[in-house]
Amino acid sequence: MSSVKWLVESGCLKKVPSKYAYEKNPEDRISEDEETIPTIDYSLLTHGTPIQRFKVIQDLGNACQEWGFFMVINHGVPKKLRDEMINSTETFFNLTEEEKQEYRGNELLDPIKCGTSFNVRVDKSLMWRDYLKILVHPHFVSPHKPAGFSEVLQEYCKRSREVAMNCLKAFRKARIGRKLHNEENGSGSGISDVCCKSLPTMPTARNRNGAAPHSDYGLLTLLIQNHLGGLQVMHKGKWVPINPLPDSIIINIGDHMEILTNGKYKSVCIEPGKWHGTRISIGTAHGPPLETIVSPAPELANLPPPAYRGIKFREYVELQQSSQLMGKSCLDRIRI
Repeated sequence: MSSVKWLVESGCLKKVPSKYAYEKNPEDRISEDEETIPTIDYSLLTHGTPIQRFKVIQDLGNACQEWGFFMVINHGVPKKLRDEMINSTETFFNLTEEEKQEYRGNELLDPIKCGTSFNVRVDKSLMWRDYLKILVHPHFVSPHKPAGFSEVLQEYCKRSREVAMNCLKAFRKARIGRKLHNEENGSGSGISDVCCKSLPTMPTARNRNGAAPHSDYGLLTLLIQNHLGGLQVMHKGKWVPINPLPDSIIINIGDHMEILTNGKYKSVCIEPGKWHGTRISIGTAHGPPLETIVSPAPELANLPPPAYRGIKFREYVELQQSSQLMGKSCLDRIRI
């Protein structure tokens, strides 16, 4: 199937093909208020005084309960490395269609997959995006093209994973349960995958959107993007446009954090808003080992009673990746 990039560059596209357009929910509203996005100073979490660390852990818990989303500053992932990751991703999508064909993949959990939309076998409407998805932990793999991509990816994943692991340790200190520490720790075999996306400018289409709103699987997703931005998150029934602070990394809570905390922390729905140019975004999702059964932590499942049934992480990922993506529809299927 042709990539969105190819369609745009073919020169024959005057409007969005109907198969790519999601009808917007007429009840959706964009927040007109100046929202204050929760911001976490990572340096205080790792090198602050005991009092500063305690305060940051409290702020982190509040952000996860109220937003399911926050920005991290002073995280230690160099700007040069983040820029190289974004530029290398753009270079990958600039490869010829024939070169990218090598990484198309046939199975849901192939370690490297390149394609368009989400899952063209089940998508009723296609997403206006091309993607490259790579399993980078516990065993690192990478495309061998373009030159230098693998080296940049490996270093970026190493540095960003350190941020994710320290955030997860902070959640444990916030008393969401020992189970989280057992499922994903600094030396464990938990899964991390990178999803690089290229979203060209979408031709004007009234009341249509280029992708379905959705939540992510896993515990945490770290996101960086190029200067175009365009991300929106659902908060209190309204879409909030996100304008990240300079040099920050965006983190959102995934479905498995919601399951593990029995709904104390909510995974957040995200979607692309408006942008002009080719938007590049790179999300790194972190979750437990594939064979781990994720269920509400016992210390959080008494009052109220468990709200979700336990499910293997592998089975949940396969369920989401083989279904029509829309909102939190996958999570809804395991609610009790």
